[in-house]
Amino acid sequence: MKLYSFFRSSTSHRVRIALNLKGLNYQTHFISLAKNEHHQAEYQALHPQGFLPTLEIDESKLLIQSPAILEWLEQQYPQPALLPNDVLAQAKVRAIAALIACDIHPLNNKRVLEHLRLNLGLNEIQINEWCAKWIHAGFSALEKILEQDSQRTKFCYGSAPTLADVYLIPQVVSAQRFKVDLNIYPKINEIYQHCMTLEAFQKAAPENQADAI
Repeated sequence: MKLYSFFRSSTSHRVRIALNLKGLNYQTHFISLAKNEHHQAEYQALHPQGFLPTLEIDESKLLIQSPAILEWLEQQYPQPALLPNDVLAQAKVRAIAALIACDIHPLNNKRVLEHLRLNLGLNEIQINEWCAKWIHAGFSALEKILEQDSQRTKFCYGSAPTLADVYLIPQVVSAQRFKVDLNIYPKINEIYQHCMTLEAFQKAAPENQADAI
C-alpha cells in the first residue's frame, strides 16, 4: 500500500495512526500542501478534489477521504479492532469521530484558512482566534461526553484505542498549533498524553515524518 500524505495534514495523520495500530506496512509518498503540490494535475488525477490522504491499494485501486479509508481498513483488517463489538458502542465511537471530522476539522483546514487570509484579509491573530473558537466549541462538548462515560479508561471509549482516538489525537495536535489551552480539557489532555506513550501514535506524529519541516 502507498499513502499519499503531508506531515501536518490531520486527515493523513488519522490514517497513519490506524495503519500503525493495525501493524500494516505501507510506503509514504509525500505531497506538500505548503508547496501546493496537491493542486498539480498528476495528483489530481488520483484524487479529483486534490485533498489528502489517498491510499493506493494497488495501481488500479485508490481510496480517498479518511473516513472511507479508515472504515475500509477496519473491514479489511479487523484485528486489532478499532470499533467495539456492541453496535451501540460503535455508534458512540463514530459520534466522537464525527464531532471532530465534521464539526471541528473542516473549519480550520488549509483551504478555509487561505480564504480567510487571502479573500477576507484576516491577519494571523484573527485566523488563530477563528480556529480556537471552533476547536473550543467542539472540545467543550467532547469533554462533557467523556465525563459522562463512567466506564472509560485512558482512551475516548473503553480500554483500547478506537477510531475516536484516531480522530482526536490529530485534532489535539492541530489545537496546539493554534495555541489552544488544553489544560481546560483534562479528559482530552489525559487521552492525548496516554496515546502518545504508544508507539503507533508516536510513529504517526507529524514531527516524525520524513517530510516534516
